[in-house]
Amino acid sequence: MREKQTFSVSKTFLLGFGFFGVSVIWSLYNAYLPIFLKSTFGLRSSVIGAVMTIDNIFAIALLPFLGALSDRTRTRLGRRRPYILVGSTLALMFFVLVPYFNTLQILGLMMLAIILMNLSMALFRSPVVALMPDITPSKYRSQANGIINFMGGLGALLVYFGGKPLYDQDISLPFLVGGLVMFTASMLVVVFIREKLPGSAEPGAGKVSFRASIQEVVANLKDVFRGEKSLLLILLGILFWFIGFNSIETFFTSYAKYHLGIEESTGAQILGFFSVTFMITSIASGFLGSRIGRKRTIRFGLAILVAILLGSLFVRRFLPLALVNVNSLPMVVDMTTLAKVGGYTGLYYFFSQAANIAAPPLAGLLIDAFGYAFLMIFAAAMFLLAFFIMSFVKRGEVQN
Repeated sequence: MREKQTFSVSKTFLLGFGFFGVSVIWSLYNAYLPIFLKSTFGLRSSVIGAVMTIDNIFAIALLPFLGALSDRTRTRLGRRRPYILVGSTLALMFFVLVPYFNTLQILGLMMLAIILMNLSMALFRSPVVALMPDITPSKYRSQANGIINFMGGLGALLVYFGGKPLYDQDISLPFLVGGLVMFTASMLVVVFIREKLPGSAEPGAGKVSFRASIQEVVANLKDVFRGEKSLLLILLGILFWFIGFNSIETFFTSYAKYHLGIEESTGAQILGFFSVTFMITSIASGFLGSRIGRKRTIRFGLAILVAILLGSLFVRRFLPLALVNVNSLPMVVDMTTLAKVGGYTGLYYFFSQAANIAAPPLAGLLIDAFGYAFLMIFAAAMFLLAFFIMSFVKRGEVQN
């Protein structure tokens, strides 16, 4: 069935506020939580890495199911927005408790707040991302994902530059302000984005059913391993490049503090310069993927990443990363129908978050064994492996 959607740049920017809010939360989480765990509680890097995988454990366990569940949801707010409303509200409540329990030096309560915050974020991660292909035709999904990633980069930029003066004044302020920004951005999506539901003849256009949603997850996973292998290969590529990326992202502020000898708030601010290059190239990367092909653009970005990391030019790492991330989700969702976009978005997160489960503890072990410098070599090896895997992907380009 031909898609009847139209592409609206203004609506896509508005939808990008959902990704903007999510990016604010995770940027704060990744920048400061490892510091709390080490400076307040004296945990080893490998243990910190394990704690940093909690969000990924929830993601790999819940996101494929929640994506499939949202495919089948029918409410006055649509398929996706109820999850955004509930998840963002709960995430705000628990996120602001993290620095409070850190100040009290109560590890048990802090871990409880971390777990509940991660569970709340998992509730709406797949639904908010699935909104993009819901309202965007196939030929424009790379451009739309570029806009959304631009908004995500803007959220990270706000944290890395605006978070430093707040953190230096009171370590709880970035969490309070960031949580409120995330909630406000999410409410903009809930209020102003109008969803277009698939027709009743489409698969999944029934009542909300947990059993049917689990069955859909199983069917989606079978799609990965049967028939032509492009879906499996693109997901494996995502797995390996996210291992490389998350290893660096998780430990950069620690790298800055304990290897370079600068303050953690300054290290977080340095990440803001990476976000600037990501923002600058995100929209262009979407148009490039549409023009020369998504697969070719992704491999080009991976090749540059390997060269940059091996050349120790880390400060420019987000420039090619936009080429990779912007075009990967559209490749995955264009391997299915509109009615199963949420489920396939869940598959995308299943593999990316599986990578993020493996990356922090593995990177932490390597840091403990060989020092922070080995981090760049490890990340480059993961990007190189993804580069070769992508050469065998045959589907996922624009559908006419």
